[in-house]
Amino acid sequence: MDFLDKYFRLMEHNTNVRLELIAGLTTFLAMAYITVVNPAILSEAGMDFGAVFVATCLAAAFGSIAMGLLGNYPIAMAPGMGQNAFFAYTIVLGLGHSWQTALGAVFISGVIFILLSVLPVREWLINAIPRNLKLGIASGIGFFLGFIALRNAGIVIDNPATLVSFGELTEFGPVVSLLAFAVIAALSARKITGAVIIGMLGAAVLGWLFGPTEFKGIVSVPPSVAPVMLQLDIRAALDISMITVILTLLLVDVFDTAGTIVGVASRAKLMTPDGKMPRLAMALLSDSGATVAGALAGTSSTTSFIESAAGVEAGGRTGLTAVTVGGEGK
Repeated sequence: MDFLDKYFRLMEHNTNVRLELIAGLTTFLAMAYITVVNPAILSEAGMDFGAVFVATCLAAAFGSIAMGLLGNYPIAMAPGMGQNAFFAYTIVLGLGHSWQTALGAVFISGVIFILLSVLPVREWLINAIPRNLKLGIASGIGFFLGFIALRNAGIVIDNPATLVSFGELTEFGPVVSLLAFAVIAALSARKITGAVIIGMLGAAVLGWLFGPTEFKGIVSVPPSVAPVMLQLDIRAALDISMITVILTLLLVDVFDTAGTIVGVASRAKLMTPDGKMPRLAMALLSDSGATVAGALAGTSSTTSFIESAAGVEAGGRTGLTAVTVGGEGK
């Protein structure tokens, strides 16, 4: 425990091992949906669902542990929403490139991001983005994920006239989701540690006992990652026609990372009085390195997850939270 305290500077951040572990579990549960959603999206580009599932877990574990050990921020990482859609629907299905070429483009964008992270240009790049814009990016990502949650819960549905309308709110899914949200809000207002995880686990148990959710156990043998691991085609990605694709992947990753890191760090009160971020270089290096590792494993761009704010609300303040997420992801 003394080693953890010294390495992650727990006392300095007014936290302890128990709080960090709870925060890590909270963040993990908040972002666990990506292990299913990401392979579901990438499988539409022709990739093997089970293999991408494993690749998603590997990329998330590597990135989260790197962020925790190097950056010492309570920020977890995984293949990002939006990036995976761009990968599947634009690069592969829209432009007609193979998914192997798309993985090569992700790899190259990650390498460029690494170079930007280790060169002095990193400070200029991040600081050139207005703080309000960075916070706005984080808020926008949060609203996007909130909309996904409402859609998956059946609270909002498609409507041919207005595009979006209320679903049948008396059905099991919407009722349990709204009940879980009310529990989380009430417990959070009373400053109860682990409010988010209590609400999520409560909803899961209700689904297993009374709803359509089928409990299939806790541990099983994972699928093989061989169909996608190291299958990237870097040579094809170096074609001149891929320049705009690579630049788009890079810019989306940079802006997404900047917004998420600043948003979560601000919420955790980890910013300096002048609005700067300590250890920014290590945080960016962790993020960019995770994108490269994810491309090698066989998934789209890996980025910082705004769901880390759930762990911050549970008390997470250091990289031990992110390492906990990475350990659970493995």
